[in-house]
Amino acid sequence: MVQCPRIIIALPDVAESGAIADWLTGEGFDCVRRPTVRAAADEMQTRPFDLLIADATFAFSEGLHGTGRSRDPSTPTVVIGDALAAVQCEAANWAMYVARPIDYALLICTVSMAIMDGRPVRRSTRKVVNRFAAVVNGVPAHIIDISNEGVRLEMPRDRRAVLPPYFTVRVPLIGVGVSVHRMWARPWHGHGCCEVTWCGGALAENPARAESGWRSFVDTLPVAGAPRMDSIRIQ
Repeated sequence: MVQCPRIIIALPDVAESGAIADWLTGEGFDCVRRPTVRAAADEMQTRPFDLLIADATFAFSEGLHGTGRSRDPSTPTVVIGDALAAVQCEAANWAMYVARPIDYALLICTVSMAIMDGRPVRRSTRKVVNRFAAVVNGVPAHIIDISNEGVRLEMPRDRRAVLPPYFTVRVPLIGVGVSVHRMWARPWHGHGCCEVTWCGGALAENPARAESGWRSFVDTLPVAGAPRMDSIRIQ
């Protein structure tokens, strides 16, 4: 199993910090709460971490972002604050912004995308493909694009389609199945103008045979605009 991303939550409000930690823990993240700049800075210097979530005052006025970036400039930051913080984040290319009151879905999406940008997992070219049928944790879905290390999926928007941090993607036509670590998810107006959920995932630890089968599937799957596999006659 892939190690859970470690997140430092540096927020002065105990209730807000606790709610965010609960949300992220439920999504499979490892959260550490620190209510002051000094406590957060000490934590950042002591142990490795994958993301800092910081109050705008902590990040900008008290320089907490500098502590993290001096340790590792590639470590992303999510800043929580008001309109001024949004302007400051827009000017700074190292931070993403979430406004108060905090929306659960937006926070999870922002955190997942920030970690994915900070810890890139794709080493091969992403292939955009024709919508290809797959089954995700027993729910019919479609593959939108694919690489040796990951996949982007289109899921129906219903309760059965809510994905846990780790899930299984199977391609019945090919007989391929792999375990995937969810990196992000967001609503999307998909095929036929129906609202769906798009989800990006990175391959988790899989048996060598499963990974080999996945790579063969990636190599074989036509790019968008080419003839579909199910329309190609097999000799």
